Order: sequence, then structure tokens, then C-alpha cells
Amino acid sequence: MPAPVNRDGPRVNEDIRVPTVRLIDQDGEMQGVMTAREALLRAYSVGLDLLEISPNAEPPVVKILDFGKFKYEQQKKKNEAKKKQKVIEIKEIKVRPNIDENDYQVKLRAMKDFIDEGDKVKVTLRFRGREMAHQDIGIKVLERIRGDMDALTKVEQMPRMENRQMIMVLAPK
Repeated sequence: MPAPVNRDGPRVNEDIRVPTVRLIDQDGEMQGVMTAREALLRAYSVGLDLLEISPNAEPPVVKILDFGKFKYEQQKKKNEAKKKQKVIEIKEIKVRPNIDENDYQVKLRAMKDFIDEGDKVKVTLRFRGREMAHQDIGIKVLERIRGDMDALTKVEQMPRMENRQMIMVLAPK
């Protein structure tokens, strides 16, 4: 004997196993409470399917419609919702403690562009050699970035040391 098929989604036609249902016909008109068998016969008489719309209602609400068309519409809605959602990416900007003014302005402009697109920005400040002894300079650079970007962003992760680099994450307001 095969195992019962586990389906996700609403119950259709013979899968509806309740004694009484509240029927809505294909035109959206309320037909009232009747047996599930009678509702199924009405659906078959017009060549459509019986779909359980609200299984938790008392009695459950069923509707006469074309199940294939219903599934197609649901898939279309799901795809449309997927299209509209924005995936937030984390863009990384690398700076050095002794960054030149022009380089700083270019990096700042790039950060503003990333934030305008709705992405987060991870600012990585890398120390080399003896620069590790002057971490205060690195902190000043990150503070300056934070101050210049304050109007557009909020600090999601405060500057912290990881090995030989200091990391700060900015997110759009």
C-alpha cells in the first residue's frame, strides 16, 4: 500500500474530508452551508474544482474555481514578491591609516554610492609593520569616516580590532 502523499497548500476536490462546508460559487456568490459531497457535485457539474479556501472556519469555506489557474496565479504573486525584495549586500572599502586626502575623498564618494543603493559598507583599516604601534591614527581615520557619513548612515558595528586590521560596519539609515 503506497504511503499517503504529503501535500502543501489547500485541499482540493476529494481531499476535502469534512461533513459540511460553506460554498462560494465560481462567480463569488455565497451559496450557503451544504454537504461536502453536494458542493463537489456542483463543482464537477460546471467543469471546475472545489478548493478549500479557509479550513479553520466553522464550517470550512470552499470555492468553485479552476485549480490550475489558481496555482498559476499564486506562483505569479510569489515571483512578483521575490522580484520586489532587495537583497542587502555588504560592500567593503579598504583604507590605510596614512590615507591621502584625495584617496580619502574617492573612498568617501564610493561609500556614499553604496549607501544610496541600499547596501551596507564594511570599512576595513589595515595596519602594516610599525603602524600597529599607532592604532590611535587608525581610530581617528575611522572616526572621520563616521563623522562624514553620519547624515546617511548609522554605525552597525563599532570599530574593533581583528588581527592587524580594524573593522567598522555602516548601514543606511
